[in-house]
Amino acid sequence: MNEVKANKDYNPEMHSAEHILNQTMVRMFNKGRSFSNHIERKKSKCDYHFDRNLSEDEIELLNKKVNEIIQQDLKVTEEFLQRDEAINHFKLSQLPEDAGDTIRIIKIGDYDACPCSGVHVSSTKQIGKFQIISTSYEDGVLRVRFKLPKD
Repeated sequence: MNEVKANKDYNPEMHSAEHILNQTMVRMFNKGRSFSNHIERKKSKCDYHFDRNLSEDEIELLNKKVNEIIQQDLKVTEEFLQRDEAINHFKLSQLPEDAGDTIRIIKIGDYDACPCSGVHVSSTKQIGKFQIISTSYEDGVLRVRFKLPKD
C-alpha cells in the first residue's frame, strides 16, 4: 500500500471510479471484473475478458450508470476479513503474494465490495464526472479507457 501512495500519478478519485466501472460492467454484462488495469491521474484503462467491442449505445449507458452511482454520494468504507472467509466471497488472485491473512475489503455503499490495498475517496461525489474516452477489442480482450474530466 505504501508503494501506491508514493506514486505521484496515483489518484484516489480515479481508483475509486475504477471500482464503480468494474461493478457496472459486472452488472451490465456479467463477464467479471477487469483482469488488468492501469490507473493514473490523467487517464486510465481496464481490460476485460470479452467477446466483442462495446457499441456506442452501450458506452453511453455505461457512462450514465457510472455517473449515476457517483452522484448518489455513497460512502466508501473498508472492512477486514480473514483470508479463509474472504476467499468464500471474493476472487483474491489479483492481490499481491504478500497480502497476508487479513484481507482489506473496500465497499462503495451497497453497490460494490472488492479486496483492495489502494487509497480511495471517502464518498463517491468526490470522484466528480466519469467519461469513457475509447474502447477497443482484440484477441478476446475489451479495453476501456476513461478519464475524470474537470469541466
